[in-house]
Amino acid sequence: MAGGIVLIVTVIFLAVISVRERIRTRLMREKDWGFIGETKASQISQALANLIGVAGGIYLTLMVAATFLELQLPARVHFGGISMEPLAAISIIIALAQPFAVSAMNAWRRL
Repeated sequence: MAGGIVLIVTVIFLAVISVRERIRTRLMREKDWGFIGETKASQISQALANLIGVAGGIYLTLMVAATFLELQLPARVHFGGISMEPLAAISIIIALAQPFAVSAMNAWRRL
């Protein structure tokens, strides 16, 4: 369990360092130094913001439905040593699968 948490923290730490280095390198390569203070959304930041937004919207929808239906949900679910709220786990899984489902539906329509 502790090994899983250490692995996740290490991967997140390495991803943050990598993204930070890519941003620094990109800023150094830009020709127009007058616009350094302005921020531009990168592909990665837009994708992460979209993922979090979709997961948050799904979570809120599931919370409203569960409250309306007065469902009795367990307090926590466990995934490989990680404990999460069940609705949060479901919303993250759906949000992660959403782009693949959209691609599959678009491919099916083209047939």
